[in-house]
Amino acid sequence: MAERLQKVMANAGIASRRASEKMILAGRVRVNGKVIKELGQKVDGNDVIEVDGHLIEREEKVYYLFYKPRGVISAAKDDKGRKVVTDYFTDHSERVYPIGRLDYDTSGLLLLTNDGELANRLMHPRYKVNKTYVAKVKGLVQNEALKQLRVGVRLKDGKKSARAKAKLLSLDKKNDTSIVSLTIHEGRNHQVKNMLQAVGHPVKKLKRETYGFLTLAGLTSGQYRELTREEVKALYELGNK
Repeated sequence: MAERLQKVMANAGIASRRASEKMILAGRVRVNGKVIKELGQKVDGNDVIEVDGHLIEREEKVYYLFYKPRGVISAAKDDKGRKVVTDYFTDHSERVYPIGRLDYDTSGLLLLTNDGELANRLMHPRYKVNKTYVAKVKGLVQNEALKQLRVGVRLKDGKKSARAKAKLLSLDKKNDTSIVSLTIHEGRNHQVKNMLQAVGHPVKKLKRETYGFLTLAGLTSGQYRELTREEVKALYELGNK
């Protein structure tokens, strides 16, 4: 698939897209031996790109579904030296980063890739990708709380959450806890925790079980698998809706 030259340069880590555009306009970039001085040039995997006489290496795009354990940061690095999700991908030459995030103490399904276009599409609020979480909460959840979650609740910041699918999975009267399934398409910080807190049921444990049509089937905590071509195509279609 052909892409704009400045985008390919940015994805290869040469510079930001805007800085790459300045390099092109300055005549510092060649494609197949020809100096390019105008924006709009498109290239594909067969084109040879040089910047200041140096051939740029273009990473193959990769896509992974990861079962994030609790106690791991959803980032490529952490200034406090804590374990991050990319620590599980050190055997791969490609630089990957997570699409969105899961809290440090939340486990479950997380996507990692080096495809910036797909990541931006899926993280944009207008695409409304459904994500299902299973939460262990304090207290015995009643129907009234589920109804509130389904129509939306007022959060700490004063904003109301969008409609959600809420289902009670089990009650533990002895330990005064409940297991609840919640499906949302929003992605605000601590969204699920804040929604359940708003109906009087603080979260004790949280796991993301689905992302769109993807599930954790066949994986245990800390494991990952590569997405199939069909799954990647379907994710792009999610981002086109």
